[in-house]
Amino acid sequence: MPMTDDRRFYVARSLPDALAALAERGHAGVPLAGATWIMRAPIRQERQDLSYVAISRIDEFRNVEILDHEIRIGACVTHAELATSLAFLPECRAIGQAAGGSANPAVRQVATIGGNLCASKFAAADLVPALMCLQAELDLETPRGPERIALEQFLQVRTSMEPGWLLRRVVVPRTACRSVHVRLPLRKAGDYPVAIVSMAAVLSTSGLVTSARVVVGSVEPAARRWKRLEADLTGCALDTGSAAEKAEKYSEDFQGRDGIEAPGWYRVKVLTSLVRRAVQAIQQES
Repeated sequence: MPMTDDRRFYVARSLPDALAALAERGHAGVPLAGATWIMRAPIRQERQDLSYVAISRIDEFRNVEILDHEIRIGACVTHAELATSLAFLPECRAIGQAAGGSANPAVRQVATIGGNLCASKFAAADLVPALMCLQAELDLETPRGPERIALEQFLQVRTSMEPGWLLRRVVVPRTACRSVHVRLPLRKAGDYPVAIVSMAAVLSTSGLVTSARVVVGSVEPAARRWKRLEADLTGCALDTGSAAEKAEKYSEDFQGRDGIEAPGWYRVKVLTSLVRRAVQAIQQES
C-alpha cells in the first residue's frame, strides 16, 4: 500500500516525539535536519519510499554547550553555527576550520553536524575527520535506550544499526592539544575536497609530541586514522620535513577511491603535502 502524505513527512516537537515517530515507521523512517544530503537522493538513485521525521525544531538539538571538560553539540547545529560557536576555542581549531570551510556559504547555513556524520555514502564530509582527531563521542538514542559511542566506532556500524535510532548530540572532550584541518579542493570537485588531513597533537614543554592523532578523509569511502604516522610522530619534535617523509613512506596504507573529480592514486599522492601543511600549521599555533 502506498504511504500516505501525513506519514511521508512528520515534524517532531520533542525527542520522545521523534523517537516514537521513527519507531512507528520502522525501516522506512529517516530523520531529517538540513536535508542538504537527502534532497539529492534521486541523483544517487536511492529509494524514494522513505518517511521523513523532521527534528530541526527540537530545541535541545540546536544547542552548543561549552563546559569545563567537554563540548556538547546538538545534532541539528549547522556548520555555520558551529564555526561561530567554537571560533574562540584554540583546542577546537580543527572543528572550526572544518565547519567554516566546508562546501560553500549557502550550504553551511543549513547543513548540520548530524547529517554530516550520518551520511554514510558522503566520503568527503569535512567534520568527520576533524571530530575524530579530537576523540569525539556520540550520544545516541536507540530502541534499547541511550548509548554513547566513539565516532570511530560509529562509522563502522552506522549502516547496520536497527531502525529507530537517532543521533542526539556530539561530545568533544576539552584537552590541551593543538589541532588543524587541511583539505585540497579542486575546481571540478565543486565545493568538496579530494583529500583531507585532520591532525591533533599534545606537545610537552620541551616541544616533543606526547600524543598525536592523524585522520585522513575523502581518500577512501570513510575517514580513518593514520596509526603508523601517529606512532612515528609521537615522542619526537614536530618537523615538517620528517613528517612529510614519513607520510610519503606510509602512503601505501591507503587505497584511494576513484571518482569523476579525481582518481584514487591522486588522492593518495597529495597526502604528503597535506601532512606537511598540517604540521606547519600546528607549529605556528601559540
